[in-house]
Amino acid sequence: MLNRIKEDIACVFDRDPAAQSVFEVITTYPGFHAVLIHRVSHFFWIAEFRWLARFIAHIGRWLTGIEIHPGAVIGRRFFIDHGMGVVIGETAVIGDDCTLYHGVTLGGTSWDKGKRHPTLHNGVVIGAGAKVLGPIDIGENARVGSNSVVLKPVPPDATAVGIPAHIVDPKSRAVTAERDKIAYKMGFHAYGATTDVPDPIAYAINHMLDHIHEMDRQIETMQKALNDAGIKYTETPISKLDGCEIEDGYGKDKP
Repeated sequence: MLNRIKEDIACVFDRDPAAQSVFEVITTYPGFHAVLIHRVSHFFWIAEFRWLARFIAHIGRWLTGIEIHPGAVIGRRFFIDHGMGVVIGETAVIGDDCTLYHGVTLGGTSWDKGKRHPTLHNGVVIGAGAKVLGPIDIGENARVGSNSVVLKPVPPDATAVGIPAHIVDPKSRAVTAERDKIAYKMGFHAYGATTDVPDPIAYAINHMLDHIHEMDRQIETMQKALNDAGIKYTETPISKLDGCEIEDGYGKDKP
């Protein structure tokens, strides 16, 4: 138990640069308090003292503003930053080194008694206000952007953003170990997003436009080949798509 507490304190310093001292973490961090209370309530839940477990969890909710069902399974070095409004359901499973920000819900979409809440694998980050709903898997080291609503599984190392959530360029990944190390030290991309995360809708539309432009180029080549072969081809004017690309405006120099 003492080793777990030491790990929980150490992970706060790893992921929150505002932390100043161990005493400050122990006395003023509601996320740390919520995890500590959950360890106690979960012990009684496993021991079949269900009412006592729920009552301890209720006291923890009242003290911290964080609601964790005593049946939820939580791994090591779990960090809840700020914490107010976090809800973690009964059948939720959270792996090691996961991070949740305020307003996150790990909720269910069914009234069935079985598994109905998400499973977060190791290293997952869920941004502020995000809702992860249903018995879905969020893969290892995945990110969920702030205020996203996730209804489908997220593969490992991917980033999901939007309502409903879409996977942002699943092939993209940090290319150097040094960049990964810095991201880890600074909190695994705070709030589950970075300034260079593209809009998934714009990303899809822009790729469709690229495909259409390529088709236009191939048709023009075929037209020229037909004309060179003496086959008369009547050309019908086609509207141009120049300027249809979608830009989000971020990263542009201000006038």
